[in-house]
Amino acid sequence: MTHQGQSPAEVLKEARRRDSRAKRSCVLEAIRSLQQSGDKITHAAVARAAGVSSWLTYADGVREHVETAIRDQIAPRPSKRDSPATSSNSLRIDLELAREEIRKLRAERDQFQRNARLHLGQQLDQIGSADLAARVHELNRANAELEALLKTKTGEVDGLARRVTELEDELTAARTSLRQMIRDHSKGASPT
Repeated sequence: MTHQGQSPAEVLKEARRRDSRAKRSCVLEAIRSLQQSGDKITHAAVARAAGVSSWLTYADGVREHVETAIRDQIAPRPSKRDSPATSSNSLRIDLELAREEIRKLRAERDQFQRNARLHLGQQLDQIGSADLAARVHELNRANAELEALLKTKTGEVDGLARRVTELEDELTAARTSLRQMIRDHSKGASPT
C-alpha cells in the first residue's frame, strides 16, 4: 500500500529520513545533558545517552557537535609549578583513560562488524541495490573513521607512555641531586 501516491521505496526513504532526524536530535540533546551533568563526553557516552549507535556520532553534521563538546570539556593543562610527581600521576591516569577508550572503541568496532554481518542478509531482501551500495559505503566510511581514531588514540598512548618515562627519569635525577645537596650541606654544617 502506498502513502499519498508514493512508491514503497519512497515511503521507506522518507521514513528513514524522519528516523535519522529524530536520532540526530536525540544526539544533540544527549550532548547538552552530558554537558550539564558534567559527565565525561565521548562518542560512546553520547551514543549511550542518546540510545543510538556510535557510528551516528561520527556522521557529518553530528561529529562536529560531539568533538566541540569534547574540546570544551578538556581541562587546562597543569602549570609548570606542578610537581613532577603530580604530572607523572596525571599522565599515568591519562594513559589509562586512553587505553580504556581504545578498548571500548575496539569492542564497539567489533560489535558494529557483527551487527553489519547479521543484518546485511535482511537488508538485501528489503532494499534495492543502490540503497545497499550507499549503506555499504556508509559502513565502510564509519569503519575507516573508527580505525583512524584507533590509530590516533594508539599514538597518543605511545606519546603518553614516553612522557611518563621521561618524567620518571627527571624525578629520579632530581632525587639524586637532592640527596647529594643534603650530603654536601650536612658535611659543611658538621663541627670541625
